[in-house]
Amino acid sequence: MVKYVIALDAGTTSVRAFVYDLNEKKFVYGAQQEVGQSFPRPGWVEQDAEEIYFKAAYVLNDCMRFAGEKTVAGVGFTNQRETTVLWDRQTGDPVCPAIGWQCRRTAGWCSALDAKTKALVRERTGLVPDAYFSASKIRWDLDHIPAARALLSRGRLCAGTVDSWLIYKFTDGRSFVTDVTNASRTMLFNIHTLDWDETLLERFSIPREILPKVRACDARMGEMPLRDTVLPLAGTAGDQQSALIGQGCFFAGAGKITYGTGLFLLFNTGETCVSSKSGLLTTVGYTMGGRTAYALEGSAFHAGSGIQWLRDGLGLISSAAESEQIAQSVEDAGGVSFVPAFTGLGAPHWDPDARALFAGITRGTTRAHLVRAVLESIAFEARELTDCIRADGVPLSSVRCDGGASANRFLMQYQADLLGVAVDRPAERESTALGAAMLCALALGLTDEASLPAFRRAGQVFMPDPTLRQRREIEYAAYCDAVRRARMK
Repeated sequence: MVKYVIALDAGTTSVRAFVYDLNEKKFVYGAQQEVGQSFPRPGWVEQDAEEIYFKAAYVLNDCMRFAGEKTVAGVGFTNQRETTVLWDRQTGDPVCPAIGWQCRRTAGWCSALDAKTKALVRERTGLVPDAYFSASKIRWDLDHIPAARALLSRGRLCAGTVDSWLIYKFTDGRSFVTDVTNASRTMLFNIHTLDWDETLLERFSIPREILPKVRACDARMGEMPLRDTVLPLAGTAGDQQSALIGQGCFFAGAGKITYGTGLFLLFNTGETCVSSKSGLLTTVGYTMGGRTAYALEGSAFHAGSGIQWLRDGLGLISSAAESEQIAQSVEDAGGVSFVPAFTGLGAPHWDPDARALFAGITRGTTRAHLVRAVLESIAFEARELTDCIRADGVPLSSVRCDGGASANRFLMQYQADLLGVAVDRPAERESTALGAAMLCALALGLTDEASLPAFRRAGQVFMPDPTLRQRREIEYAAYCDAVRRARMK
């Protein structure tokens, strides 16, 4: 009777759920709800945790109505990673707004850490001390929210990423858990021992008891009560690691780029924990079947958000899809370069003080030039990160791509020309959700590891045009110059 699993994808700007047909090996239904963000101060990004939960419940119920309770084996989770929620263990109510992964309010706190602590963070967690990660967000809430301190003193405070928040809510408070990939993004998790790091917890004055239990990606996470039965919640990974799985990157050297709100490159390094010398992060790729694979990661904070800004902030486009046609209406960006540093720059620069800018604007600059420059900037960010991958000794023969902006054929072809390698876009572009569906099926014993690569269906491969390589290098050099300007203090 079991036919489906549901993948719940709690992203930055929307929450989506997809029904995956285990027999047909494809998604057959999907539901989506947009999720708001607020920006109370420059550089601050917040979200309403209750809104995330209610909209997650809505899309999940929508998918359950489509599939029918008796045909759904379970629900797999994937989520925006570093965004941090604090809530009351007893009531399940959030203590304060969730601090978004893009928020820079704790940049000063991170910069002020002593050299020994910074080195310890890098050694134990594979990360760089940055406001991007959850530890500083938890610490800020404990320092600034009296209700959080009051709950802490009463033993009622929970702190976690969006996955642990949703699982807690869906299980009526019975499961307070996370997985190794989300834990590895907190700046509190030792990626070598695969446990919370006692030294870092002590340094940051964050009690272990407020943090969730950490499980493997292919573990059962809890049970959601239904009318007549319970629905297993099984299989969890942060969105970028879930995309790595959905793209079938199960061997060392396999990598993907996700074009979402930000741009995220992950390359599997196998069971070897590689320390980058080029500004990349070392993180947990996944833990399955009792084995852990590590990855090198490059995280650019803004990619698709630049397109969203063109639409919602400037009114230059009416939809994201329109950007492709507009960009192709001009031969090039007319000498304009765009740096999407709305809240600073991530890898490889890690500069919280950089700010977005257009460079090279003249009286002849048109709307089309600006739109094209924003799209090109996404490809340039990927080029920066792949250059780092190569510098760290990881060979690059092709790149698998996914995420919303991967639907833009102009961007994909430009990316291939700029990188000089094939850009492989699968038939199913919801790689993040697919990874969650695969993990759910694996956790419930409905498939095995050997069968996982078959879940990815081939799509379109964009081959580089060697005749354009020199032109693209010139355009990339102009972008790099604009980045230097954006970083000038």
